[in-house]
Amino acid sequence: MSGTPRIGVFGGTFDPPHVGHVRVAADVADHLALDRVLWVPARVSPFKREAEISDADVRLEMVREAVSLDPRFEVDARELARPGPSYTVDTLEELRAEHPEAEIFLILGADQFEELERWRAPERIVRAARLAVMDRGGTVARALVPEVFAAVPGIEGAATFVPVRAVDLSSTGVRAAVANGEDPAGSVPEGVARLIRARGLYRG
Repeated sequence: MSGTPRIGVFGGTFDPPHVGHVRVAADVADHLALDRVLWVPARVSPFKREAEISDADVRLEMVREAVSLDPRFEVDARELARPGPSYTVDTLEELRAEHPEAEIFLILGADQFEELERWRAPERIVRAARLAVMDRGGTVARALVPEVFAAVPGIEGAATFVPVRAVDLSSTGVRAAVANGEDPAGSVPEGVARLIRARGLYRG
């Protein structure tokens, strides 16, 4: 690593992490020349009930399998160590204090970008990190710019739009397929598939 470190922050519940997560994280890392991508599993998303999420230790184990596929990927488990909901702003401000010399990029989907005003302290988020907004599927994130810029002070100039592969996968869909008796192979990294089978996850 030379020059200014470039760090991506890729958060989510990752229940489970699937091959789409791996592909888009790699696409963003390639496009932005990131040195590291920190996968940050949330303890509890502010937008989900805790009862809907698999145990933290299980999700952490699955994320460790997923990050093994790319040497730029790392697990950052700080949100699992905090009680209560996981707020991105807290993680970013901690990382900014730990790595004052780094360029930090928060990796977001277009849907998350559109909802940014609902997040805790979005104006602090854009002070702590740039936004790496993924353009994929049928949603073009740039089309959302005027309303998001109007809603979040300081966001103008903080967002970079990154083309990524469209992957027709979701964690919800993987869980439903497994509950329906389907094998997760092909939808999730093989190490994750082994854990799902061994633990009997998502079988209902």
